[in-house]
This record gives sequence, C-alpha cells and structure tokens, in this order.
Amino acid sequence: MRILNALAGLALMTALSLTGCRTNEATGRSQLIVLSHEQEIALGEEAMPELIKEYGGEVPDAVLREYVSEVGGRLTPHTEGDNPNNPWEFTLLDSDVINAFALPGGKVFMSRGLMERMTNEAQLAGVLGHEIGHVTAQHVNERMSQAIGLQIGVTAAAIGTRNSDSVAKYIPTIVGVGGQGFLLKFSRDQESEADHLGMRYMARAGYNPRAQMQVMQILLDAMNEGGGATAPEFLSTHPYPDTRIERIREDMRNIYSNADNNLNLSFHEERFQRIAVPRLEALARERKKADATGGERDMFAALLAHPGTWCAHCRKLEVK
Repeated sequence: MRILNALAGLALMTALSLTGCRTNEATGRSQLIVLSHEQEIALGEEAMPELIKEYGGEVPDAVLREYVSEVGGRLTPHTEGDNPNNPWEFTLLDSDVINAFALPGGKVFMSRGLMERMTNEAQLAGVLGHEIGHVTAQHVNERMSQAIGLQIGVTAAAIGTRNSDSVAKYIPTIVGVGGQGFLLKFSRDQESEADHLGMRYMARAGYNPRAQMQVMQILLDAMNEGGGATAPEFLSTHPYPDTRIERIREDMRNIYSNADNNLNLSFHEERFQRIAVPRLEALARERKKADATGGERDMFAALLAHPGTWCAHCRKLEVK
C-alpha cells in the first residue's frame, strides 16, 4: 500500500510539475492546476458522447437544440481570458430528470426536464451561465488536485498523451455515470462561485440576473414535490438551493441592485414562450403518444405469450 501511495504521489508531482499554481482570470483566486487547458479540452471531448448516450441522446427537435446553443453562445463571449475561444458546445438532453452539468473545456449539458419548468429565457441563461462558471473557474481541476487517493496524477499523465484509449480509461473515475462522478460534485463554495460567475455572464449578455434566483425556486419546488421525498438529480451534484440563495441575494443587493430598473437587462419571457414552450409541449405529446403505443405493444405481446383472451372493456388480459 505504501508503494502504491508513493507511486500515486510521484505521478501527481509529475503532473503538477507541468502545471502548478496559477491565478484564475475568472475568479481571481490562486488555484492548484493539474490539467493543462489542452488536457481539459481533450477530457471533455472524450467524455461527451458517453454522457449524451446515458441521458437518452439529444432532444429530436433541431430548433430547441439550436435555441439552447444560441443562448449559450450569447454568454461565452463575456467570459474571461482565453475562455471565449474554448470549443463550447451546449447540449439539450432528451431526459425527464432535472439536471445540468459541464465538462472541462466547455461542454455544457442541460436536461429537457429542467427546461420544461422554465418560463423565460433568462432562467435558461442562468443555468447555462452557472455551468459555464464551473468551466471558467476550473472547478474540476481543483477537485483533481484534492483527489490524490484516486491516482489522478496518472490520469493527468494519460490525458496528456491525447491518446483516446488512455483518456477513455479514466473517464468513469472523473465524471462517473450520468455526471455523478466524484470530480463533478462540487463544494458549496464552488457552487456559489459558479452562481456568481453565471450572474456576471448573464448581465453582460443583457439578461436580468434575478433569473438566477428564479432557477433556485424551480429547484426548491421540484425538491418539495411529494413532500421532498425525492430530490431532483441536479441536487445530487449541486448543493441544495437554500444554501446558495443567500449569496445570490447578496449579489443582487451589492452588485445588481439596479437590475430591475435597467432597461438593458431583460428576462425575454416572450421569446422563450414563443420558441421553446410550444416545442417542449409538442415533444411531451409525442412522448405520451409513444408511451401509449408502447403500452399497446406490451398488451399484444402478453396476449401472444399467455393463453387467454383480451378484455377490451376492462383493458386487461384474462388468462385461462
């Protein structure tokens, strides 16, 4: 065990010798950086297809996909340093779960289930901005620096080769299944920092940052449904909203106190209602129709598998 720990430590030191501490341009904090920018991009590109697959693929509506990408694209030019040049991609996942997450290098994901609960475009910008904040703040890099026990030094070295097989081998350790990996579970301070950055990017792009508070209310409502017995999947990787709301309120008081009177900051509710809502409702109708059709197929499969007769009145199989 001592030998394994020594090897892991040596690998980590090797990786850190190529990177080390630096001041993050988005946060102004000094950070211990394990992955280079190129390695972050390589990791995101390698992990992206598997995450999309795990969430059932992208939504089939091209207009919705483009709409989410367009809103995200309004935010990224307002990020710091070289971040506007990241290969940003925004993916709307065809999933009922309420979740959003980002991979290093600029791959941002949000579920249809979360978007269905929104009422304006600024809320969409708030979620995307929050995830962009995780990328620009390099929160995964910070998590990796803390993960000596996971032999992250070896992981960083493997990623540095840009060999697809080597990178893919370590993706489960880093991102887990469905974005539930250890390194995508951030601390409360990191989550609040991502909120803060998201609000910054929103305001710079012309969105009212108060929508970030509205997003927190959406999550609280989802958490409280059914007596709070089942929390949204979003909350498995993001701390409960009420622990972050006070800091958002502080930003509204101290930084954006005039936001509601600023005509340059908008919620763009009309645009969201016109573009997104009808298409989300159409997708919901199609899913309901598909579920009904699948139910009929299940009924006929049961009829063939078991001797008996189908009762059309009570809609069940009467087995002999």
